[in-house]
Amino acid sequence: MTAPERQRSAGRPLEGRTIVITRPAERSAHLVAAIERLGGRAILAPSIEVRPARSAALTAALKDLAGGRYAWVLLTSPSTVAMLAERLPEPIEIRAKVAAIGDGTADAFARYAGRTADLRPRTFTTEGLARSFPGGEGRVLCPRADIAPEGLEDALTAKGWTPTRVDAYRTVFPRALPAAARDALAAGNVDAVTFTSASTVRGFVGALDVVKGTPRVVCIGPVTAREARAHGFRVHAVADPHTTEGLVQALVRALPRALPS
Repeated sequence: MTAPERQRSAGRPLEGRTIVITRPAERSAHLVAAIERLGGRAILAPSIEVRPARSAALTAALKDLAGGRYAWVLLTSPSTVAMLAERLPEPIEIRAKVAAIGDGTADAFARYAGRTADLRPRTFTTEGLARSFPGGEGRVLCPRADIAPEGLEDALTAKGWTPTRVDAYRTVFPRALPAAARDALAAGNVDAVTFTSASTVRGFVGALDVVKGTPRVVCIGPVTAREARAHGFRVHAVADPHTTEGLVQALVRALPRALPS
Protein backbone atom coordinates (compact mmCIF):
# COMPACT_ATOMS: atom_id res chain seq x y z
CA MET A 1 0.00 0.00 0.00
CA THR A 2 1.38 3.40 -0.97
CA ALA A 3 1.61 6.31 1.48
CA PRO A 4 -1.43 8.11 -0.04
CA GLU A 5 -3.45 4.89 0.20
CA ARG A 6 -2.51 4.42 3.84
CA GLN A 7 -3.51 8.03 4.56
CA ARG A 8 -6.87 7.59 2.86
CA SER A 9 -7.55 4.38 4.73
CA ALA A 10 -6.80 6.22 7.97
CA GLY A 11 -9.70 8.58 7.39
CA ARG A 12 -7.83 11.45 5.71
CA PRO A 13 -8.96 11.10 2.09
CA LEU A 14 -7.84 14.63 1.17
CA GLU A 15 -4.30 14.20 2.50
CA GLY A 16 -1.82 16.10 0.33
CA ARG A 17 -4.57 17.84 -1.64
CA THR A 18 -4.78 21.61 -2.16
CA ILE A 19 -8.26 23.02 -2.65
CA VAL A 20 -9.22 26.57 -3.61
CA ILE A 21 -12.37 27.94 -1.96
CA THR A 22 -14.17 30.72 -3.82
CA ARG A 23 -16.90 31.31 -1.23
CA PRO A 24 -16.79 34.66 0.65
CA ALA A 25 -14.25 34.49 3.46
CA GLU A 26 -16.78 35.14 6.23
CA ARG A 27 -18.74 32.06 5.16
CA SER A 28 -15.82 29.69 4.59
CA ALA A 29 -14.80 28.62 8.12
CA HIS A 30 -16.94 25.46 8.16
CA LEU A 31 -15.71 24.34 4.73
CA VAL A 32 -12.06 25.05 5.58
CA ALA A 33 -12.33 23.10 8.84
CA ALA A 34 -13.95 20.12 7.09
CA ILE A 35 -11.25 20.01 4.40
CA GLU A 36 -8.44 20.27 6.93
CA ARG A 37 -10.03 17.58 9.10
CA LEU A 38 -9.73 15.23 6.12
CA GLY A 39 -6.10 16.17 5.58
CA GLY A 40 -6.47 18.74 2.81
CA ARG A 41 -5.04 22.23 2.50
CA ALA A 42 -7.59 24.99 1.85
CA ILE A 43 -6.66 28.24 0.12
CA LEU A 44 -9.18 31.06 0.43
CA ALA A 45 -9.82 32.83 -2.85
CA PRO A 46 -13.11 34.71 -2.40
CA SER A 47 -14.44 35.46 -5.86
CA ILE A 48 -17.35 37.53 -4.60
CA GLU A 49 -17.87 40.00 -1.80
CA VAL A 50 -21.28 40.57 -0.25
CA ARG A 51 -22.12 44.13 0.78
CA PRO A 52 -25.30 45.48 2.39
CA ALA A 53 -27.90 47.03 0.13
CA ARG A 54 -29.25 50.43 1.12
CA SER A 55 -32.39 51.54 -0.65
CA ALA A 56 -35.75 53.12 0.01
CA ALA A 57 -37.41 50.01 -1.48
CA LEU A 58 -35.71 47.70 1.04
CA THR A 59 -36.53 50.00 3.96
CA ALA A 60 -40.19 50.17 2.91
CA ALA A 61 -40.38 46.40 2.45
CA LEU A 62 -38.94 45.72 5.90
CA LYS A 63 -41.37 48.20 7.42
CA ASP A 64 -44.24 46.33 5.79
CA LEU A 65 -42.79 43.01 6.98
CA ALA A 66 -42.66 44.29 10.56
CA GLY A 67 -46.19 45.60 10.16
CA GLY A 68 -47.56 42.20 9.21
CA ARG A 69 -48.34 43.18 5.64
CA TYR A 70 -46.63 40.17 4.07
CA ALA A 71 -47.93 36.59 4.20
CA TRP A 72 -44.50 35.09 3.48
CA VAL A 73 -40.85 36.09 3.33
CA LEU A 74 -38.43 33.99 1.28
CA LEU A 75 -34.84 33.54 2.47
CA THR A 76 -32.52 32.28 -0.24
CA SER A 77 -29.12 32.50 1.51
CA PRO A 78 -27.48 33.10 4.90
CA SER A 79 -26.59 36.58 3.63
CA THR A 80 -30.30 37.38 3.48
CA VAL A 81 -30.70 36.27 7.09
CA ALA A 82 -27.72 38.44 8.07
CA MET A 83 -29.43 41.43 6.46
CA LEU A 84 -32.60 40.76 8.46
CA ALA A 85 -30.62 40.41 11.69
CA GLU A 86 -28.98 43.77 11.05
CA ARG A 87 -32.09 45.64 9.97
CA LEU A 88 -34.66 43.88 12.21
CA PRO A 89 -32.75 42.97 15.39
CA GLU A 90 -35.99 41.88 17.09
CA PRO A 91 -37.12 38.70 15.29
CA ILE A 92 -40.66 39.17 16.56
CA GLU A 93 -40.93 41.82 13.85
CA ILE A 94 -41.05 39.10 11.21
CA ARG A 95 -44.80 38.65 11.21
CA ALA A 96 -44.93 36.31 8.23
CA LYS A 97 -44.36 32.70 7.38
CA VAL A 98 -40.78 31.96 6.38
CA ALA A 99 -39.43 29.80 3.57
CA ALA A 100 -35.70 29.04 3.61
CA ILE A 101 -33.54 27.44 0.93
CA GLY A 102 -30.87 25.10 2.26
CA ASP A 103 -29.68 23.94 5.65
CA GLY A 104 -27.28 26.86 6.07
CA THR A 105 -30.04 29.42 5.50
CA ALA A 106 -32.55 27.57 7.67
CA ASP A 107 -30.02 27.15 10.49
CA ALA A 108 -29.02 30.82 10.31
CA PHE A 109 -32.68 31.82 10.55
CA ALA A 110 -33.28 29.51 13.52
CA ARG A 111 -30.33 31.03 15.37
CA TYR A 112 -31.56 34.54 14.63
CA ALA A 113 -35.27 34.12 15.20
CA GLY A 114 -35.45 31.25 17.68
CA ARG A 115 -37.91 29.38 15.49
CA THR A 116 -37.76 27.13 12.48
CA ALA A 117 -38.72 28.05 8.96
CA ASP A 118 -42.26 27.15 7.92
CA LEU A 119 -41.13 25.80 4.56
CA ARG A 120 -37.80 24.16 3.71
CA PRO A 121 -37.82 22.68 0.20
CA ARG A 122 -36.27 19.27 -0.23
CA THR A 123 -34.20 20.52 -3.17
CA PHE A 124 -31.95 23.41 -2.15
CA THR A 125 -32.55 25.64 -5.19
CA THR A 126 -34.88 28.48 -6.09
CA GLU A 127 -36.53 26.10 -8.57
CA GLY A 128 -37.11 23.65 -5.73
CA LEU A 129 -38.62 26.42 -3.63
CA ALA A 130 -40.92 27.47 -6.44
CA ARG A 131 -42.14 23.89 -6.90
CA SER A 132 -42.76 23.29 -3.21
CA PHE A 133 -44.36 26.67 -2.47
CA PRO A 134 -48.11 26.36 -1.88
CA GLY A 135 -50.73 28.15 -3.90
CA GLY A 136 -52.50 31.06 -2.26
CA GLU A 137 -53.10 34.78 -2.15
CA GLY A 138 -51.28 37.63 -0.46
CA ARG A 139 -47.97 39.41 -0.59
CA VAL A 140 -44.63 37.57 -0.57
CA LEU A 141 -41.40 39.40 0.19
CA CYS A 142 -38.42 38.20 -1.86
CA PRO A 143 -35.23 39.88 -0.58
CA ARG A 144 -32.50 38.60 -2.90
CA ALA A 145 -29.04 39.32 -4.22
CA ASP A 146 -28.88 42.11 -6.76
CA ILE A 147 -27.66 39.67 -9.42
CA ALA A 148 -29.98 36.76 -8.57
CA PRO A 149 -31.69 35.39 -11.70
CA GLU A 150 -35.29 36.06 -12.62
CA GLY A 151 -37.97 33.39 -12.53
CA LEU A 152 -38.81 32.81 -8.87
CA GLU A 153 -41.21 35.72 -8.71
CA ASP A 154 -42.96 34.62 -11.91
CA ALA A 155 -43.46 31.16 -10.43
CA LEU A 156 -45.02 32.66 -7.30
CA THR A 157 -47.31 34.85 -9.39
CA ALA A 158 -48.49 31.77 -11.28
CA LYS A 159 -49.50 30.25 -7.94
CA GLY A 160 -51.67 33.25 -7.04
CA TRP A 161 -49.26 35.27 -4.89
CA THR A 162 -48.14 38.88 -5.23
CA PRO A 163 -44.34 38.88 -4.87
CA THR A 164 -42.22 41.91 -4.07
CA ARG A 165 -38.56 41.58 -4.99
CA VAL A 166 -35.99 43.87 -3.36
CA ASP A 167 -32.19 43.78 -3.29
CA ALA A 168 -31.09 42.43 0.10
CA TYR A 169 -27.38 42.75 -0.63
CA ARG A 170 -24.99 43.63 -3.42
CA THR A 171 -22.49 41.26 -4.98
CA VAL A 172 -19.07 42.72 -5.80
CA PHE A 173 -16.51 40.91 -7.95
CA PRO A 174 -12.78 41.25 -7.19
CA ARG A 175 -10.31 42.38 -9.83
CA ALA A 176 -7.81 39.71 -8.80
CA LEU A 177 -7.60 36.64 -6.60
CA PRO A 178 -5.46 36.69 -3.43
CA ALA A 179 -1.73 36.15 -3.98
CA ALA A 180 -1.68 32.69 -2.37
CA ALA A 181 -4.36 31.43 -4.73
CA ARG A 182 -2.78 33.07 -7.79
CA ASP A 183 0.61 31.56 -7.01
CA ALA A 184 -0.77 28.07 -6.36
CA LEU A 185 -2.84 28.10 -9.56
CA ALA A 186 0.06 29.40 -11.65
CA ALA A 187 2.40 26.75 -10.24
CA GLY A 188 -0.02 23.90 -10.90
CA ASN A 189 -0.32 23.15 -7.19
CA VAL A 190 -4.13 23.18 -6.98
CA ASP A 191 -6.01 19.89 -7.07
CA ALA A 192 -9.55 21.25 -6.97
CA VAL A 193 -11.59 24.46 -7.07
CA THR A 194 -14.95 24.63 -5.30
CA PHE A 195 -17.83 26.82 -6.40
CA THR A 196 -20.80 27.48 -4.13
CA SER A 197 -22.93 29.71 -6.35
CA ALA A 198 -23.18 30.85 -9.94
CA SER A 199 -21.78 34.22 -8.90
CA THR A 200 -18.62 32.62 -7.47
CA VAL A 201 -18.02 31.09 -10.90
CA ARG A 202 -18.40 34.45 -12.64
CA GLY A 203 -16.21 36.20 -10.11
CA PHE A 204 -13.50 33.54 -10.36
CA VAL A 205 -13.43 33.72 -14.15
CA GLY A 206 -13.24 37.50 -14.10
CA ALA A 207 -10.35 37.53 -11.62
CA LEU A 208 -8.48 34.54 -13.03
CA ASP A 209 -4.94 34.94 -14.31
CA VAL A 210 -2.69 31.95 -15.08
CA VAL A 211 -3.69 28.35 -14.39
CA LYS A 212 -1.29 25.48 -14.83
CA GLY A 213 -2.67 21.97 -14.86
CA THR A 214 -6.31 20.96 -14.70
CA PRO A 215 -7.75 21.37 -11.19
CA ARG A 216 -10.91 19.40 -10.56
CA VAL A 217 -14.06 21.51 -10.44
CA VAL A 218 -16.57 20.67 -7.70
CA CYS A 219 -19.89 22.53 -7.40
CA ILE A 220 -22.43 22.74 -4.61
CA GLY A 221 -25.47 22.28 -6.81
CA PRO A 222 -26.89 22.00 -10.34
CA VAL A 223 -27.34 25.74 -10.92
CA THR A 224 -23.72 26.38 -10.01
CA ALA A 225 -22.63 23.46 -12.18
CA ARG A 226 -24.54 24.83 -15.18
CA GLU A 227 -22.78 28.17 -14.76
CA ALA A 228 -19.39 26.48 -14.53
CA ARG A 229 -20.02 24.49 -17.71
CA ALA A 230 -21.23 27.63 -19.47
CA HIS A 231 -17.81 29.15 -18.76
CA GLY A 232 -16.01 26.18 -20.23
CA PHE A 233 -15.20 24.21 -17.07
CA ARG A 234 -15.53 20.46 -16.87
CA VAL A 235 -17.47 19.73 -13.69
CA HIS A 236 -16.09 16.66 -11.95
CA ALA A 237 -18.60 16.39 -9.09
CA VAL A 238 -21.76 18.05 -7.79
CA ALA A 239 -22.70 17.96 -4.12
CA ASP A 240 -25.74 15.93 -3.10
CA PRO A 241 -27.14 17.16 -0.79
CA HIS A 242 -26.32 20.75 -1.74
CA THR A 243 -24.63 21.56 1.57
CA THR A 244 -21.12 22.15 2.86
CA GLU A 245 -20.96 18.53 4.00
CA GLY A 246 -22.18 17.40 0.59
CA LEU A 247 -19.54 19.56 -1.08
CA VAL A 248 -16.77 17.97 0.98
CA GLN A 249 -17.98 14.48 0.08
CA ALA A 250 -18.09 15.54 -3.58
CA LEU A 251 -14.44 16.59 -3.25
CA VAL A 252 -13.58 13.17 -1.86
CA ARG A 253 -15.36 11.52 -4.79
CA ALA A 254 -13.67 13.71 -7.37
CA LEU A 255 -10.10 13.72 -6.19
CA PRO A 256 -9.13 10.03 -5.92
CA ARG A 257 -9.30 9.76 -9.71
CA ALA A 258 -6.56 12.40 -9.89
CA LEU A 259 -4.16 10.55 -7.55
CA PRO A 260 -0.94 9.36 -9.18
CA SER A 261 -0.65 5.60 -9.66
